[in-house]
Amino acid sequence: MRVLFHALLLSLFWVVLSGHLDSALLLGLGAASVLLVLWFIRRMDATDRVPSTLYPTPRLAAYVAWLMGCVVKANVDLARRIWAPSLPIRPGWERLETRVTSPMEKTLYANSITLTPGTLTTDVREDHLLIHSLTPEGMEELRQGEMERRIRRLGV
Repeated sequence: MRVLFHALLLSLFWVVLSGHLDSALLLGLGAASVLLVLWFIRRMDATDRVPSTLYPTPRLAAYVAWLMGCVVKANVDLARRIWAPSLPIRPGWERLETRVTSPMEKTLYANSITLTPGTLTTDVREDHLLIHSLTPEGMEELRQGEMERRIRRLGV
């Protein structure tokens, strides 16, 4: 059942992104892409013995919408700092303590940080992440923990 769900979700995603339903060649390549991704998912689940558990839910949709808002705000802030020399850019490396425990939560957290302009996750450990930030304000926002709280509420 899980494989069928992933196959349908990936197929829908491919159709939305490609927009091609008129060519047998393109449909065949899309089907081959879906099968290849399903094979990778199966291999990864067999290797780490933890099946993927990230399903589309209202909470996940709300998190993605919130994250996209953060990405837009960070882009605007970064553009302002580039265009206005009076706004400082003070890059630095810092350790960010975390309470996320599952591999899926850690992956989602690290990738969410990296997607947000001005911050980059460079190392993921059991109890902390190593973050490069262009500004101290970006790091302080992460320390406040709103992103981590939202990820923990997803229950993945």
